[in-house]
Order: sequence, then C-alpha cells, then structure tokens
Amino acid sequence: MVAIAGLCAGIGAGVGFWIARGAESSAPLSPPPSHTGSGAPLGSEIAGIRAPAAIPYVDYEDVPKPAYYADAGRPMHERMEALVLDLQDRLIEALETLEPSRRFIRDRWEREDGKGYGISCVLQDGEVFEKAGVNVSVIEGTLTAGQLRSMRERNAQTAQKLSATEEYEFRVAGVSVVVHPRNPYAPTAHKNYRRFEVYRKGATESGPVMAWFGGGADLTPAYLFAEDASHFHQTLKHACDAHDTKYYPQFKAWCDRYFANTHRGETRGIGGIFFDDLEDKSPEELFRFVYDAGSSFISAYVPIVARRMLMPYTQRERNWQLIRRGHYAEFNLVYDRGTKFGLMTPGARIESILMSLPLTARWEYMNRPEPGSPEDALLQAVRTTTNWAAA
Repeated sequence: MVAIAGLCAGIGAGVGFWIARGAESSAPLSPPPSHTGSGAPLGSEIAGIRAPAAIPYVDYEDVPKPAYYADAGRPMHERMEALVLDLQDRLIEALETLEPSRRFIRDRWEREDGKGYGISCVLQDGEVFEKAGVNVSVIEGTLTAGQLRSMRERNAQTAQKLSATEEYEFRVAGVSVVVHPRNPYAPTAHKNYRRFEVYRKGATESGPVMAWFGGGADLTPAYLFAEDASHFHQTLKHACDAHDTKYYPQFKAWCDRYFANTHRGETRGIGGIFFDDLEDKSPEELFRFVYDAGSSFISAYVPIVARRMLMPYTQRERNWQLIRRGHYAEFNLVYDRGTKFGLMTPGARIESILMSLPLTARWEYMNRPEPGSPEDALLQAVRTTTNWAAA
C-alpha cells in the first residue's frame, strides 16, 4: 500500500511508501512474548544462538537469473512486480537463517478499490532481530492535482514531460526493508527499491509517458566497526560499478545529504546509496541495475549481523543503542518525506507507515559521550562523511 502523495514527492527512504487503505486478509496478530521485563539477564539470548554455516543468496551474482530478468517482451511493471516479490522472499530466507526463535508473519492486504495489493512481512521480538519488516506494495490509481504538482515541483525533467492540465494514471511496485537487530553491536539497516510509471488518463495500453526507478540502502550502527562500514559500501559500490562507475559516488553523496538529522548536525548513520527519478538509461539497463543493487543488500548486510550478533554487551551498550534509535526515529518522523505524507493521507494504514520505527528507543537529556569512547567514535563518524569504499 503506497502513500501516493509520498511517492509523488520522490519517496524512497521511508516507510510512508507503505500506506493506502486496504482490506486485510489475515487475522489480527497476537503479540509475541516480550524480552522486556522478562527477568532474563541482559544479553542472555546470546547463549541460545548459533551462527549459521552459510547464508543463502549472499553470492547473488552466482545465482541463476530468474525468468523475469531477461524477459524483454513482458511489460516492465510486471517484471518489477516479480522482482520486488523475489527480493522480499530472498531477504526473508536469509534473515530467518540467523533467527532461532521467530519467523516472519506474512500479512497480505488488498486495496478496497481492487487496484493493488501488498504483503507486509514482520518479525518482532526475536533473539537476533528485535524488529524487522520486509514489505512489498503493487498498486495503481489516478494522480490527484496536488500529487502532480508535487512531482512537477520536485523534478525539472518531470515538469518538462507532464502537463499541469492533463490527467494521469500511475502504476508502482516497490519493496521496503528496515531491520533493527537486538544486539547493540549489530547495525540497523534500510533498503528500498521501486519503479513508478505515469500514463495519460485512459491510455495505459499506449505505455507510460514517463517512468523512473528509485531506491537505495543504508547502514545505521550504534557502534562503529570500520571493517563493517567498508564491507557494506564496497559491496554496494561493486553492484553500482557493474553498470556505471559514476553511480556509486553520485548515489553515496545523495544518501549522505538525504539521511541527515539537520537539527543535530549529523547523518542518520554511515550511509550507503540513495537515488530517485532515475531515467538516464534505457528501462532494460536500469532494471538490471536495480536487480543487482537490490540483490546485493543480502551480501552487504546479513553477514555483518552474523558477525556481531553473538558479541557480549552490557547495559551501557544497550542504553546507547536505544539513544541512537531515538535519533533514527527523529529522522523518520521529522524529515522522511514518505512518512510525513503518509501520516497526512486519509485512510492511511498506520501500522505499515510506522513499520520503520524501532520497537524500543530512548531519549536522555543532554547525553554526551565521553571523548575518545566507542560511543564518541560513532558520533564523530556521523558528523562527517567518509569514503568507506576506499577504507
């Protein structure tokens, strides 16, 4: 379920991507047992976890390409739908390889007007993942005058191609991911990829008058490990370089600008890649780039969690993690365009909009880490930009 206003504002970073009134096909979810207040010693969950011998789909380049990958005779919106569903399934399988106590709950919904569906998959209160969401949305509809105006104001190319007086329809398919691990040493991560197509009213059979891809992935650690940051960025750079060596530096800089808590003078995390309105190559070339970029997320992120999820931690690390999660929530609620537009949309599906927020967070008055401490090292990293791919 897509927040149309949010999408038209160029959303990709936020979970406002997942909102539109829909009829649920599943029963209300019963809450799982909570670790909070259970009386178990802090970090005791580590004793019951074993690192997996292998993680599926890490070597995405060696996996045979699915049929939709090269099926140029199939409409692009159908191929994008197949891609986001595929990315959802592969990431869920990889994440569940690490999690011993929970499985993702699949919550499928349909739009009341019959113009689309979504699948919200959430794992909550696990031993490894405190909260993880992997959502897909595939919908179509009519652009409102306000949504069209927002699109034209955002992008000069869009303004040149779309008339302010015509009526347009749209199709969109996307996948949005946010993962909050339990261990403070394991970083939070976000991924979003989507394709948006615009058609003249009543003329979808003639093809889109314009279409673009958007998305990206970024990493938000509470504790900085340079090798993790380098691995994440180098993996994304490799996926970008296979298609255009200009992509990674351009999209990394864009990510650093967008995911910023300006009021704090810091970025949300240590970045990654982010892009929107991408239409600089043929749809076929861009589709293959998005396939590789979206697939590389498992290789970039899941092995980092596997490496950090068994590290012992104390209340000090847990408190710092919760403080950093508070900053994460600040960005999503204050700056993220998708979340803001989604919350203003009548009939919005609030549960899906706020899926990106952590299960727990903390705000301490005047929290100032000791200079030279591991917590201070993280602060220094998010108050500047680093070429992690070269580190």
